Amino acid sequence: MSILPIKPRFEPDKLKIYRYLNTRMSLTEKEIKYYHNLEKGYEGEVMFDRLMENLMEERHIINDLLLEENNTTFQSDSIIFSQDTIDLFEVKNYEGNFKYESGKFYTLSGNDIKNPLHQLERNETLLRQFLQSIGCYLPIEPHLIFMNPNFTLYQAPNNKPIIYPTQLGQFMEKFNMKRSKLTNKHIKFTDQLLSAHLIENPYKVLPSYRYEMLKKGMTCAKCHSFSISLEGKWIDCSICEYKELVEAAVMRCVREISLLFPDIKITANVVQDWCRVIECKRRLSRILSKNFAVKGYGKWTYYE
Repeated sequence: MSILPIKPRFEPDKLKIYRYLNTRMSLTEKEIKYYHNLEKGYEGEVMFDRLMENLMEERHIINDLLLEENNTTFQSDSIIFSQDTIDLFEVKNYEGNFKYESGKFYTLSGNDIKNPLHQLERNETLLRQFLQSIGCYLPIEPHLIFMNPNFTLYQAPNNKPIIYPTQLGQFMEKFNMKRSKLTNKHIKFTDQLLSAHLIENPYKVLPSYRYEMLKKGMTCAKCHSFSISLEGKWIDCSICEYKELVEAAVMRCVREISLLFPDIKITANVVQDWCRVIECKRRLSRILSKNFAVKGYGKWTYYE
């Protein structure tokens, strides 16, 4: 039986926003690189979560925990409470060939990259300070996990807490050999961690955009193409041939509008302008009325 995380991982709002913007406007080269790194990082974390589904014994898994200690915020990819230890994971989905030299990570072309070991060490220090402030003195075991099977690190150090893709199976076997029985004290500590979790503001470090400058039109839920058509109660994509119910597609568009423009009022006019493919405003109003609370009346009607 797999262990369910007490704090599951969800697709970050910042990633969703970048994905929408990448579809509807021209991003700079730097913004595209940042967006692709977000996508790649999340893919690696999902791969890690699937791996952790094979854990046994009693454990508490906490994902994407954002805390503050000594006026410094830090985010942990995953924390696992076991009986005698707390395992702290930094998950990377790097792909390609890298080298480790003089305590730094480089691409083979010689460009240095942000050292994930330093990030792990920083998080370990801040997490230990936070835990000690709530009376938790369980030892922390840090791990830097490289998930991508196409990752290679030349001159790899053998005295660092690094788990390479080829070692993941062995790591899980060893992890599951540790017996773990949680007590009320473990539950108390995890509850305190969860209550201290901060909500990240997804609107930081975003490209500048306005409603008027974004390309309008409903996109395919699968390939994000604008090449779609309305066929009865279905939305059809001519690129990947994916079909989606109109109501589901409209609700997806509303979520997109709300995330991109949290201050905008959702009205039939706004949704029709955004979707473009659905010309019947009455049909849109029926869908919105079915799924949201109706506020106002007549031309002042909006949905929450």
